Amino acid sequence: MRYLLLTLLLLSPAVLAQTTLRLTGLSGELEDNVKLFLDRYAAGEISTSLRFQARLEQDIAQAMQALGYYHSEITITLQSTRNNGSRLLIQVTPGEPIRITETDIQLLGDAATDPEFQNLLRQAPQVGQVVHHGRYDSFKSALNSLAQRRGYFDARFSLQRLEVSPPRRQAFVRLHFDSGQRYRFGEVRFSGSQIAPERLTSLVPFQPDAPYLATQLGELNQALANTNWFSSILVTASTEAIDQRLLPIDVELAPRKRNSIETGIGFSDDVGARIKLNWLKPWLNDRGHSLNSKLALSQAEQSIEAAYRLPLESVATDFWQLQYGLRNRDYQDTRSIESNLALERHWLLRNDWYRTASIRWLYEDYTQADQEDNSSLIMPGISFSRSRQTGSGMPTRADRLLLGIEVSDQSWGSAASFVRLRGRAGYIDSFGDRHRLVSRLDGGAVLMEAVDNLPPSLRFFAGGDNNLRGYAYESVSPRNQDGELIGGRYMATASLEYQYRVTGNWWLATFADYGSAWTKTPDWKKGVGFGVRWGSPIGAVRIDFAWGLDADDKPFQLHFSLGPEL
Repeated sequence: MRYLLLTLLLLSPAVLAQTTLRLTGLSGELEDNVKLFLDRYAAGEISTSLRFQARLEQDIAQAMQALGYYHSEITITLQSTRNNGSRLLIQVTPGEPIRITETDIQLLGDAATDPEFQNLLRQAPQVGQVVHHGRYDSFKSALNSLAQRRGYFDARFSLQRLEVSPPRRQAFVRLHFDSGQRYRFGEVRFSGSQIAPERLTSLVPFQPDAPYLATQLGELNQALANTNWFSSILVTASTEAIDQRLLPIDVELAPRKRNSIETGIGFSDDVGARIKLNWLKPWLNDRGHSLNSKLALSQAEQSIEAAYRLPLESVATDFWQLQYGLRNRDYQDTRSIESNLALERHWLLRNDWYRTASIRWLYEDYTQADQEDNSSLIMPGISFSRSRQTGSGMPTRADRLLLGIEVSDQSWGSAASFVRLRGRAGYIDSFGDRHRLVSRLDGGAVLMEAVDNLPPSLRFFAGGDNNLRGYAYESVSPRNQDGELIGGRYMATASLEYQYRVTGNWWLATFADYGSAWTKTPDWKKGVGFGVRWGSPIGAVRIDFAWGLDADDKPFQLHFSLGPEL
């Protein structure tokens, strides 16, 4: 045992001593490429042997040649380090690179007149450039990839050669790409659908015999998905007419269930629990009509809403919607029963904005502070909205914009004349895997009318889990002489939130809110807090602990919610 221990003590410095590598003389892309080659070595492979040094020199030379440097000088020096270790110091002098002296690049077949291929030729290797094997291979791959996306399925290289003459310091690029004839779309055939064929045909973004374009198959798949009619969608190109260079498109569909129910929950310590129930009937008949019903319950508000949608010719983007809603509200200094009936026309514009034109009838019987009244209003309006995101649950990047205007006038039977403006903006961005920023802006204004002539649903209040989180729900607004909330003509709030991923889908958040609702002069309120986020499959679960820095009575608020952050 004593001899074994002595042997281990004698061997331990040798075991601990390792040979390391150090690279000098290079920078930028050259340094990065050589390091990629060096990183292939495991720690146990590195040694001071002449055989390893020869292998090392060969790999470095290969890495330099891939970027056009065929005359680099490589010097390897053995150095001693602490703990009886050793290091191989690698000094590389790049030398003069080899440049392209001649190119012969030809496009043959239908691609010769295709504008997309002409644009791609601008990325081709050029005379005078340093020869770069990676870029040469990438250009060839780009030609093949573009050919597949644009329907040149018989494309091939009749000549592909990169010739390098190190003694003459010259390189020659010879590429002849024969695309052959471009394939065309055949007829589109649907199977398994519960929707009338003419409705589905309106979703096809191309005509039979049109040149093939892979992105248009993606557009067809997305358009079908946007209808919300199907549980599965499979789009494939048939090869039955391939001899005529026609590709019929087969679309296999499976109906979505006729009833879908979604639930949501929330909590704040001022209004208690909130429960939401959404009952969706995604298709009612073969014309694709749908019905969406929503129920929301809390101590402060109870509402029910139903919307009947009638798709038009472009069923995924253009539709009429008839909507009715009933809401009862009893909270703070507001008591009201509100009835809404609206007819809406929706369009998806080419720049991804949704335009909605509407006419809404609102009847509201209410008590607001010391005012008791009822109001009947007819309000035409128009709004523009856009929502985009990357990823689901807690998206890595997202933005949402909404701009809307409604007008009321006594000349067409309304109880008051005014213009009401609303705007919302939200933005989410990520930095690396662990950092997110969430920002929100919300604002509104009522013009041409005193706030006393408006029902509570058209006045502005701030506070709650959607804006000033350190303040009770809709507790920020002007007050009367008795200190009761009366609502404001204007509202503006802003929120900035930073989130840090702790582990998995769990995040910590800290935030600051700022805003007010007012009629004459804003009384700006500030709030701060922190929270916990969980990125669930159905949306972000949020728990917030918030403090109102200017709150008079209850400066702390607790919020729990589930759903989109914007």
